[in-house]
Amino acid sequence: MSRFNEYFLMKTEDVIDYVRDKLNIFPDNAQLSCVEIGDGNLNYVFRVEDVETNKSIIVKQAGVTARISDEFKLSPDRNRIETEVLILQGELAPGLVPQVILLDNTMSCCVMEDLRDYTIMRQALISHEVFPKFADHITTFLANTLLLTSDVVMDHKEKKKLVVNYINPELCEISEDLVYTEPFNDINNRNELFEANKSWIIENIYKDDALRLEAAKLKFEFMTNTESLIHGDLHTGSIFINKESTKVIDPEFAFYGPMGYDIGNVIANLIFAWVNADATINDEHKKAEYKDWLEKTIISVIDLFSNKFLDLWKINVNDKLAKENGFDRWYLNRVIQDTAGVAGLELSRRIIGLAKVKDITSIEDINKRVKAERICLSVAKDYIKNRSDFREGNDFIQALNNAERLFK
Repeated sequence: MSRFNEYFLMKTEDVIDYVRDKLNIFPDNAQLSCVEIGDGNLNYVFRVEDVETNKSIIVKQAGVTARISDEFKLSPDRNRIETEVLILQGELAPGLVPQVILLDNTMSCCVMEDLRDYTIMRQALISHEVFPKFADHITTFLANTLLLTSDVVMDHKEKKKLVVNYINPELCEISEDLVYTEPFNDINNRNELFEANKSWIIENIYKDDALRLEAAKLKFEFMTNTESLIHGDLHTGSIFINKESTKVIDPEFAFYGPMGYDIGNVIANLIFAWVNADATINDEHKKAEYKDWLEKTIISVIDLFSNKFLDLWKINVNDKLAKENGFDRWYLNRVIQDTAGVAGLELSRRIIGLAKVKDITSIEDINKRVKAERICLSVAKDYIKNRSDFREGNDFIQALNNAERLFK
């Protein structure tokens, strides 16, 4: 009887035995090595490799608590959700997610292809690398996975079945707390403020009543709008990339929610890369070039998504009323407005909240980090409070440039 017929949290030696027990990928006599490579907040990620051939796979296991804190008690069923979503996203956006090899609900494991020829996008952006194809790739992923899982395309009964299948209350609660609530009042005493910015944040964020009101509106939109099957955590740490290809990973936060949540997360994390470049590139010409590429990428993410969304709408929309003249653009405008609001929320929570990003924490100069954080939070307030003003990519960059001018 296999010892993997009952759940337990594996160590590296267990994972080697697991791969031999469950898969026929490696020869019986292969010398296998295993290392834990996960650097995220929730799960355990192992690379298993044949030492002689260098062939490798990834084994990802969900624990019953988050790695970031034992306070977060989680159902390992999120592994099923993640794996099933990866399979579905692979059908909707071919080539833009890793290939799934095995789903094991007993051990809460997913086995998938190893993207060792790729790098995590966040680290690549911190190293100031350029990826000219990213905007095209990510907007194809966003338009296909969001619109094609919505009511305007799907049979309404089938879509409602997916809503039930992908309900994800524990991880949604993390987002509801860390993204929508705590950055604006620290109600659970978990926020971690950079000391040099603490008084500024208290004055400009915690004491902004209008900001909290808009955050409340966005929170209940997130909780009640079962619009599309969203990734739920689409930051640059959830993207593997190289010059020719982009792979979206880690959809364990996936559920049926508002489309703008995924798009807004992408925009916010490109802005983190922008302020990092502003703070860490010393050569003014190189700094200007890199920031310009990021600005053009942000514009392209919004505008390419919009164009692809409308093109897909014409081909795929089935609901009779959704075909009414002008409804497609009304719907899209609403998505882009929500995108702006979510971008503001993500910018706020990564500066103020528990889960930081290296784009900010790796800035060693105190004064430059203060400036970077204040730019992020100032543009965040604009995105959140004035989100109805945002329609095109240039609108997002104009707000960023306005925020930068405040701290020249």
